[in-house]
Amino acid sequence: MYVFVLIAIQSKAQDPNFSQFFSSPLNINPALTANINADWRAIANFRDQWIGPASPYVTGTVSYDAKMFQKKFPGMEEGNIFGLGGMLMYDKAMGGVVKSTYASMNVSYRVKLTNGDTKHMIGAGFGTIYGHRRIDFGGIDFEEQFTGYGFNTNLPTGESSLSSMKPYFSVSSGLLYSITSQNSNFDIGVSAFHVNKPKQTFLKDEKQYLPIRKVAHANFETFLSSSVVLSINAIYQSQKTAKYYSIGGALGYYLPTNEDFMLNAGLWYWSRNAFIPYVGISYKDYQFGLSYDVTANKLNQAADKPNTWELSLIVRGRNKPSFVIPCPWK
Repeated sequence: MYVFVLIAIQSKAQDPNFSQFFSSPLNINPALTANINADWRAIANFRDQWIGPASPYVTGTVSYDAKMFQKKFPGMEEGNIFGLGGMLMYDKAMGGVVKSTYASMNVSYRVKLTNGDTKHMIGAGFGTIYGHRRIDFGGIDFEEQFTGYGFNTNLPTGESSLSSMKPYFSVSSGLLYSITSQNSNFDIGVSAFHVNKPKQTFLKDEKQYLPIRKVAHANFETFLSSSVVLSINAIYQSQKTAKYYSIGGALGYYLPTNEDFMLNAGLWYWSRNAFIPYVGISYKDYQFGLSYDVTANKLNQAADKPNTWELSLIVRGRNKPSFVIPCPWK
């Protein structure tokens, strides 16, 4: 069992990721903090990955970000945006044997470069992350606990180093460039997480650390008609040997009988991993999304085919409309 625990630890050396990456902006780039069509935004994400004979990976987040000091910040020019946000995340592997918790705080500042009907803005964001990974020894057995008649989990495991993982603090940073008009919006950004490479090991190995996660992303939204909005999103992430990209898009349709309702449907492709159909519904400042990973790798050949579901819920609050088209995820 010790070997399988190590495999799980090594596989989780990378940060958790979401198929609906566009619905988890604070996990992509701290510069996306307060990049919203509202005054504040709260988001909840839940992912249950590879459901089958077991549920090996379960991930959930809760985040909140807001525009701050819009009229009170000394020296702040009209149109510039100061943002503050935070996120809590949990992650469980091996049916809950390996557990991880994360907490982050972000600040961002975006500067207006031009005036007129089309606005150009550039922004930067910084964040701090607290993380802790641990093992639930009540869910596993070790060779040293075998008595000849079964396993006695009250006996020592013989692997004291596995219980000595210390929490870590890391730093993130990012840049964002935006172009917004009355009918369209374009964002492109880059970011890096764990730039200080904090130590993270169960085995007291000084050479093991949390590798930097590098991210590049872009999104584009535009009105195709008065009732149809096209959204396109793409992301590329690299963390040590784990590299992937995801690209796709969705159409949003305002119901003619009630313009407070928008229906969304789209499809994304996760490189060499899955096709991801998505459906969502928006009502005023509430957005709900559901996606399913249609596995496109070798796991699809297993007798018990894995199933991966993901849910997202976004709630916004606003005092007045912002100068951003009604993208479902902003």
